[in-house]
Amino acid sequence: MRFFYNLFTYVLLIPYTVYWFLRSFSNKSYRHKLQHRFGIGYPRLEASLWVHAVSVGEVVAATPLIRALRKNYPAYEVLVTTVTPTGAARVESLLGTEVSHAYIPFENPDAVYRFFAATRPKIAMIMETEIWPNLYHGCGIRNIPLVLVSARISPRSMNSYRRLLPLFRETLSHGIVIAAQSEADAERFISLGASAARTQVIGNIKFDMEIPVELAEQGRGFRRRFFASRPVWIAASTHEGEEQLVIDTHRELLKAHADLLLILVPRHPQRFDAVRQLLDKKGVTYVSRTSAVQCDSATEVFFGDTMGEVLLFYGASDIAFVAGSLVAVGGHNMLEPAALGVPIITGPHVFNAQEIADRFVAEGACRMVADAAELKNVVDALLRNPEDARQLGENGRHILETNRGALSRLMVLIEPLIES
Repeated sequence: MRFFYNLFTYVLLIPYTVYWFLRSFSNKSYRHKLQHRFGIGYPRLEASLWVHAVSVGEVVAATPLIRALRKNYPAYEVLVTTVTPTGAARVESLLGTEVSHAYIPFENPDAVYRFFAATRPKIAMIMETEIWPNLYHGCGIRNIPLVLVSARISPRSMNSYRRLLPLFRETLSHGIVIAAQSEADAERFISLGASAARTQVIGNIKFDMEIPVELAEQGRGFRRRFFASRPVWIAASTHEGEEQLVIDTHRELLKAHADLLLILVPRHPQRFDAVRQLLDKKGVTYVSRTSAVQCDSATEVFFGDTMGEVLLFYGASDIAFVAGSLVAVGGHNMLEPAALGVPIITGPHVFNAQEIADRFVAEGACRMVADAAELKNVVDALLRNPEDARQLGENGRHILETNRGALSRLMVLIEPLIES
């Protein structure tokens, strides 16, 4: 099966190349280190501690791990790879020159070979569920310890993995250590061929996220400067189809809460122009973050058209709707607003973090809504009952604080692998 898989990667090489070049013309960020996608131009490292984080959410989750690696193993260079340009931008904003950054190569055997030849990892740590057969195989034949960090597989993904079970069994047999989020995740990996002896439950490293102690005050200061004393709710990490739902919801809420302000933050910067056009089309009075203009009493929406400021915007808000959940994207990180004690609302599509969402709902730390109409009702209810909103936020903060510790368990797990 590996022969046919590798043949498939060669067949895909031409359309893949065409896709990336076309994408780079429409979005200049995709030109960034484009040669890395083909295994060319990687930094030459003597020995690296390699952490792979697909995009923004995984980079944020991996940051405490990366900083712990730098502190505990200063003799080694830390290499962080991402798939998306937004992930690369977050690496730069959070870690700067503390680490080396590269894009992960396409799954072509030649590109993978050149990646390993240049970066020479001493250990590979892959965030969550990124299964790359050729990269895993490359670690196996080079005796590079490979750890899946906060590993998870959703029940809906199992059928897809099972169809490729022979390939994944071979991939997972290369001495991979599974540091699973939960017992259920561990059992799913074992059913796909992972070694039970090398599968451990450490919890979710996202609970160990670092929030600067001064961020809450910065959020309050930002609010005083830009929003005065208006009530504020945020729709963070929205996707196509959600912005219109959220804007319509906000318009309905304004009938009962005339001074309410919405902070609207799309997930991907390449959609900023499309969202701006939507705001114009619907006749919304808005101020964009990049304009640095303060909102006045007529401003309906504050448009967050920057990257890396979502936490600041959460800190300036009374209520947080975590988007990617009214549409079937799978939801986004609810732990960020929870860390700031902001009451959380989410839609029904949260399969990317189902266990966290279920726990937050069950323990009164989140309100899950079925649609935009219910979203309006819940926001309205929380605005009318600030004590309920405060308790919702406190419950979220409590869950976050009581579930820390995955990072320390992970560091114990990887110490002998690095020092062997």
